[in-house]
Amino acid sequence: MKFKRNLIVALFVVLSITFNSCATAQSSNKKQKYKVAVCDWMILKRQKLGSFALAAEIKADGIELDMGGLGNRPTFDSKLGDPVERQKFLDKSKETGVGISSIAMSGFYAQSFATREITPMITDCIQAMKNMKVKVAYLPLGTQTDLVKNPELRPEVIKRLQWAGKEVGKIGGVIAIETSLSATEEKKLLDEVGSKYIKSSFNFANAVDNGRDISSELKILGKKYLAQIHASNTDQFWLENDKAIDMPKIKATLDEMKWSGWLIVERSRDVTQVHNVKANYGANVAYLKKIFQN
Repeated sequence: MKFKRNLIVALFVVLSITFNSCATAQSSNKKQKYKVAVCDWMILKRQKLGSFALAAEIKADGIELDMGGLGNRPTFDSKLGDPVERQKFLDKSKETGVGISSIAMSGFYAQSFATREITPMITDCIQAMKNMKVKVAYLPLGTQTDLVKNPELRPEVIKRLQWAGKEVGKIGGVIAIETSLSATEEKKLLDEVGSKYIKSSFNFANAVDNGRDISSELKILGKKYLAQIHASNTDQFWLENDKAIDMPKIKATLDEMKWSGWLIVERSRDVTQVHNVKANYGANVAYLKKIFQN
């Protein structure tokens, strides 16, 4: 009997330690000021359940889940409107411990936000946000809506963003836009839109490509306007080898701003092995975590 009692006590101790360790890990992850995600379409898993397992393997905290292809369709080619399929994504997220940082409308990289009929796309995205309890949607104003090259589109873009802000505001969400503007000009644009539900998705690459200092741009933009960050450069080097990006300085800037949120890896692939998803994204995730989470 004494042996059985000792065995039970020992098992209880082991289980308690294991449970407490898991709880501590989960609590630590939830308390992280900065979390690191990857774009599902860039890891070649656009709207695929496998994106969660791959993200977990490279130790990312989350994925930016895309709404799917757009092309000439009236709306996105998305599974997220189907409650059965949508639940599979939510279950996989819970199973792997990989969160959803935001829902992306990457179709607007190539399609025009200013001239196409956008109501069904925005409505579908907001519905997906609501059903999946995701607070941020990513909206790139891409090549056809580049406000530097096409300033005449600005009034229509503002009008459409004001409408989109009202719609996403109904669920308490935010649409984070990426533009080619400087931080000063993007801040002016957001002020003209005048909605607390339309903010910035800041992209390191945009600053670097235009010879602007990332930390200075972040300070100009300010905490109030910043919803999320695409924390990568155009493809050439891994982040840790990229002399154009001073990551410790960027962290110090964001700490000073008292900002917290998702850092999302889009590119920064090593061009000598550009198709090696695990190597490229694993290295970039690890480096961001080393700087921002240690």
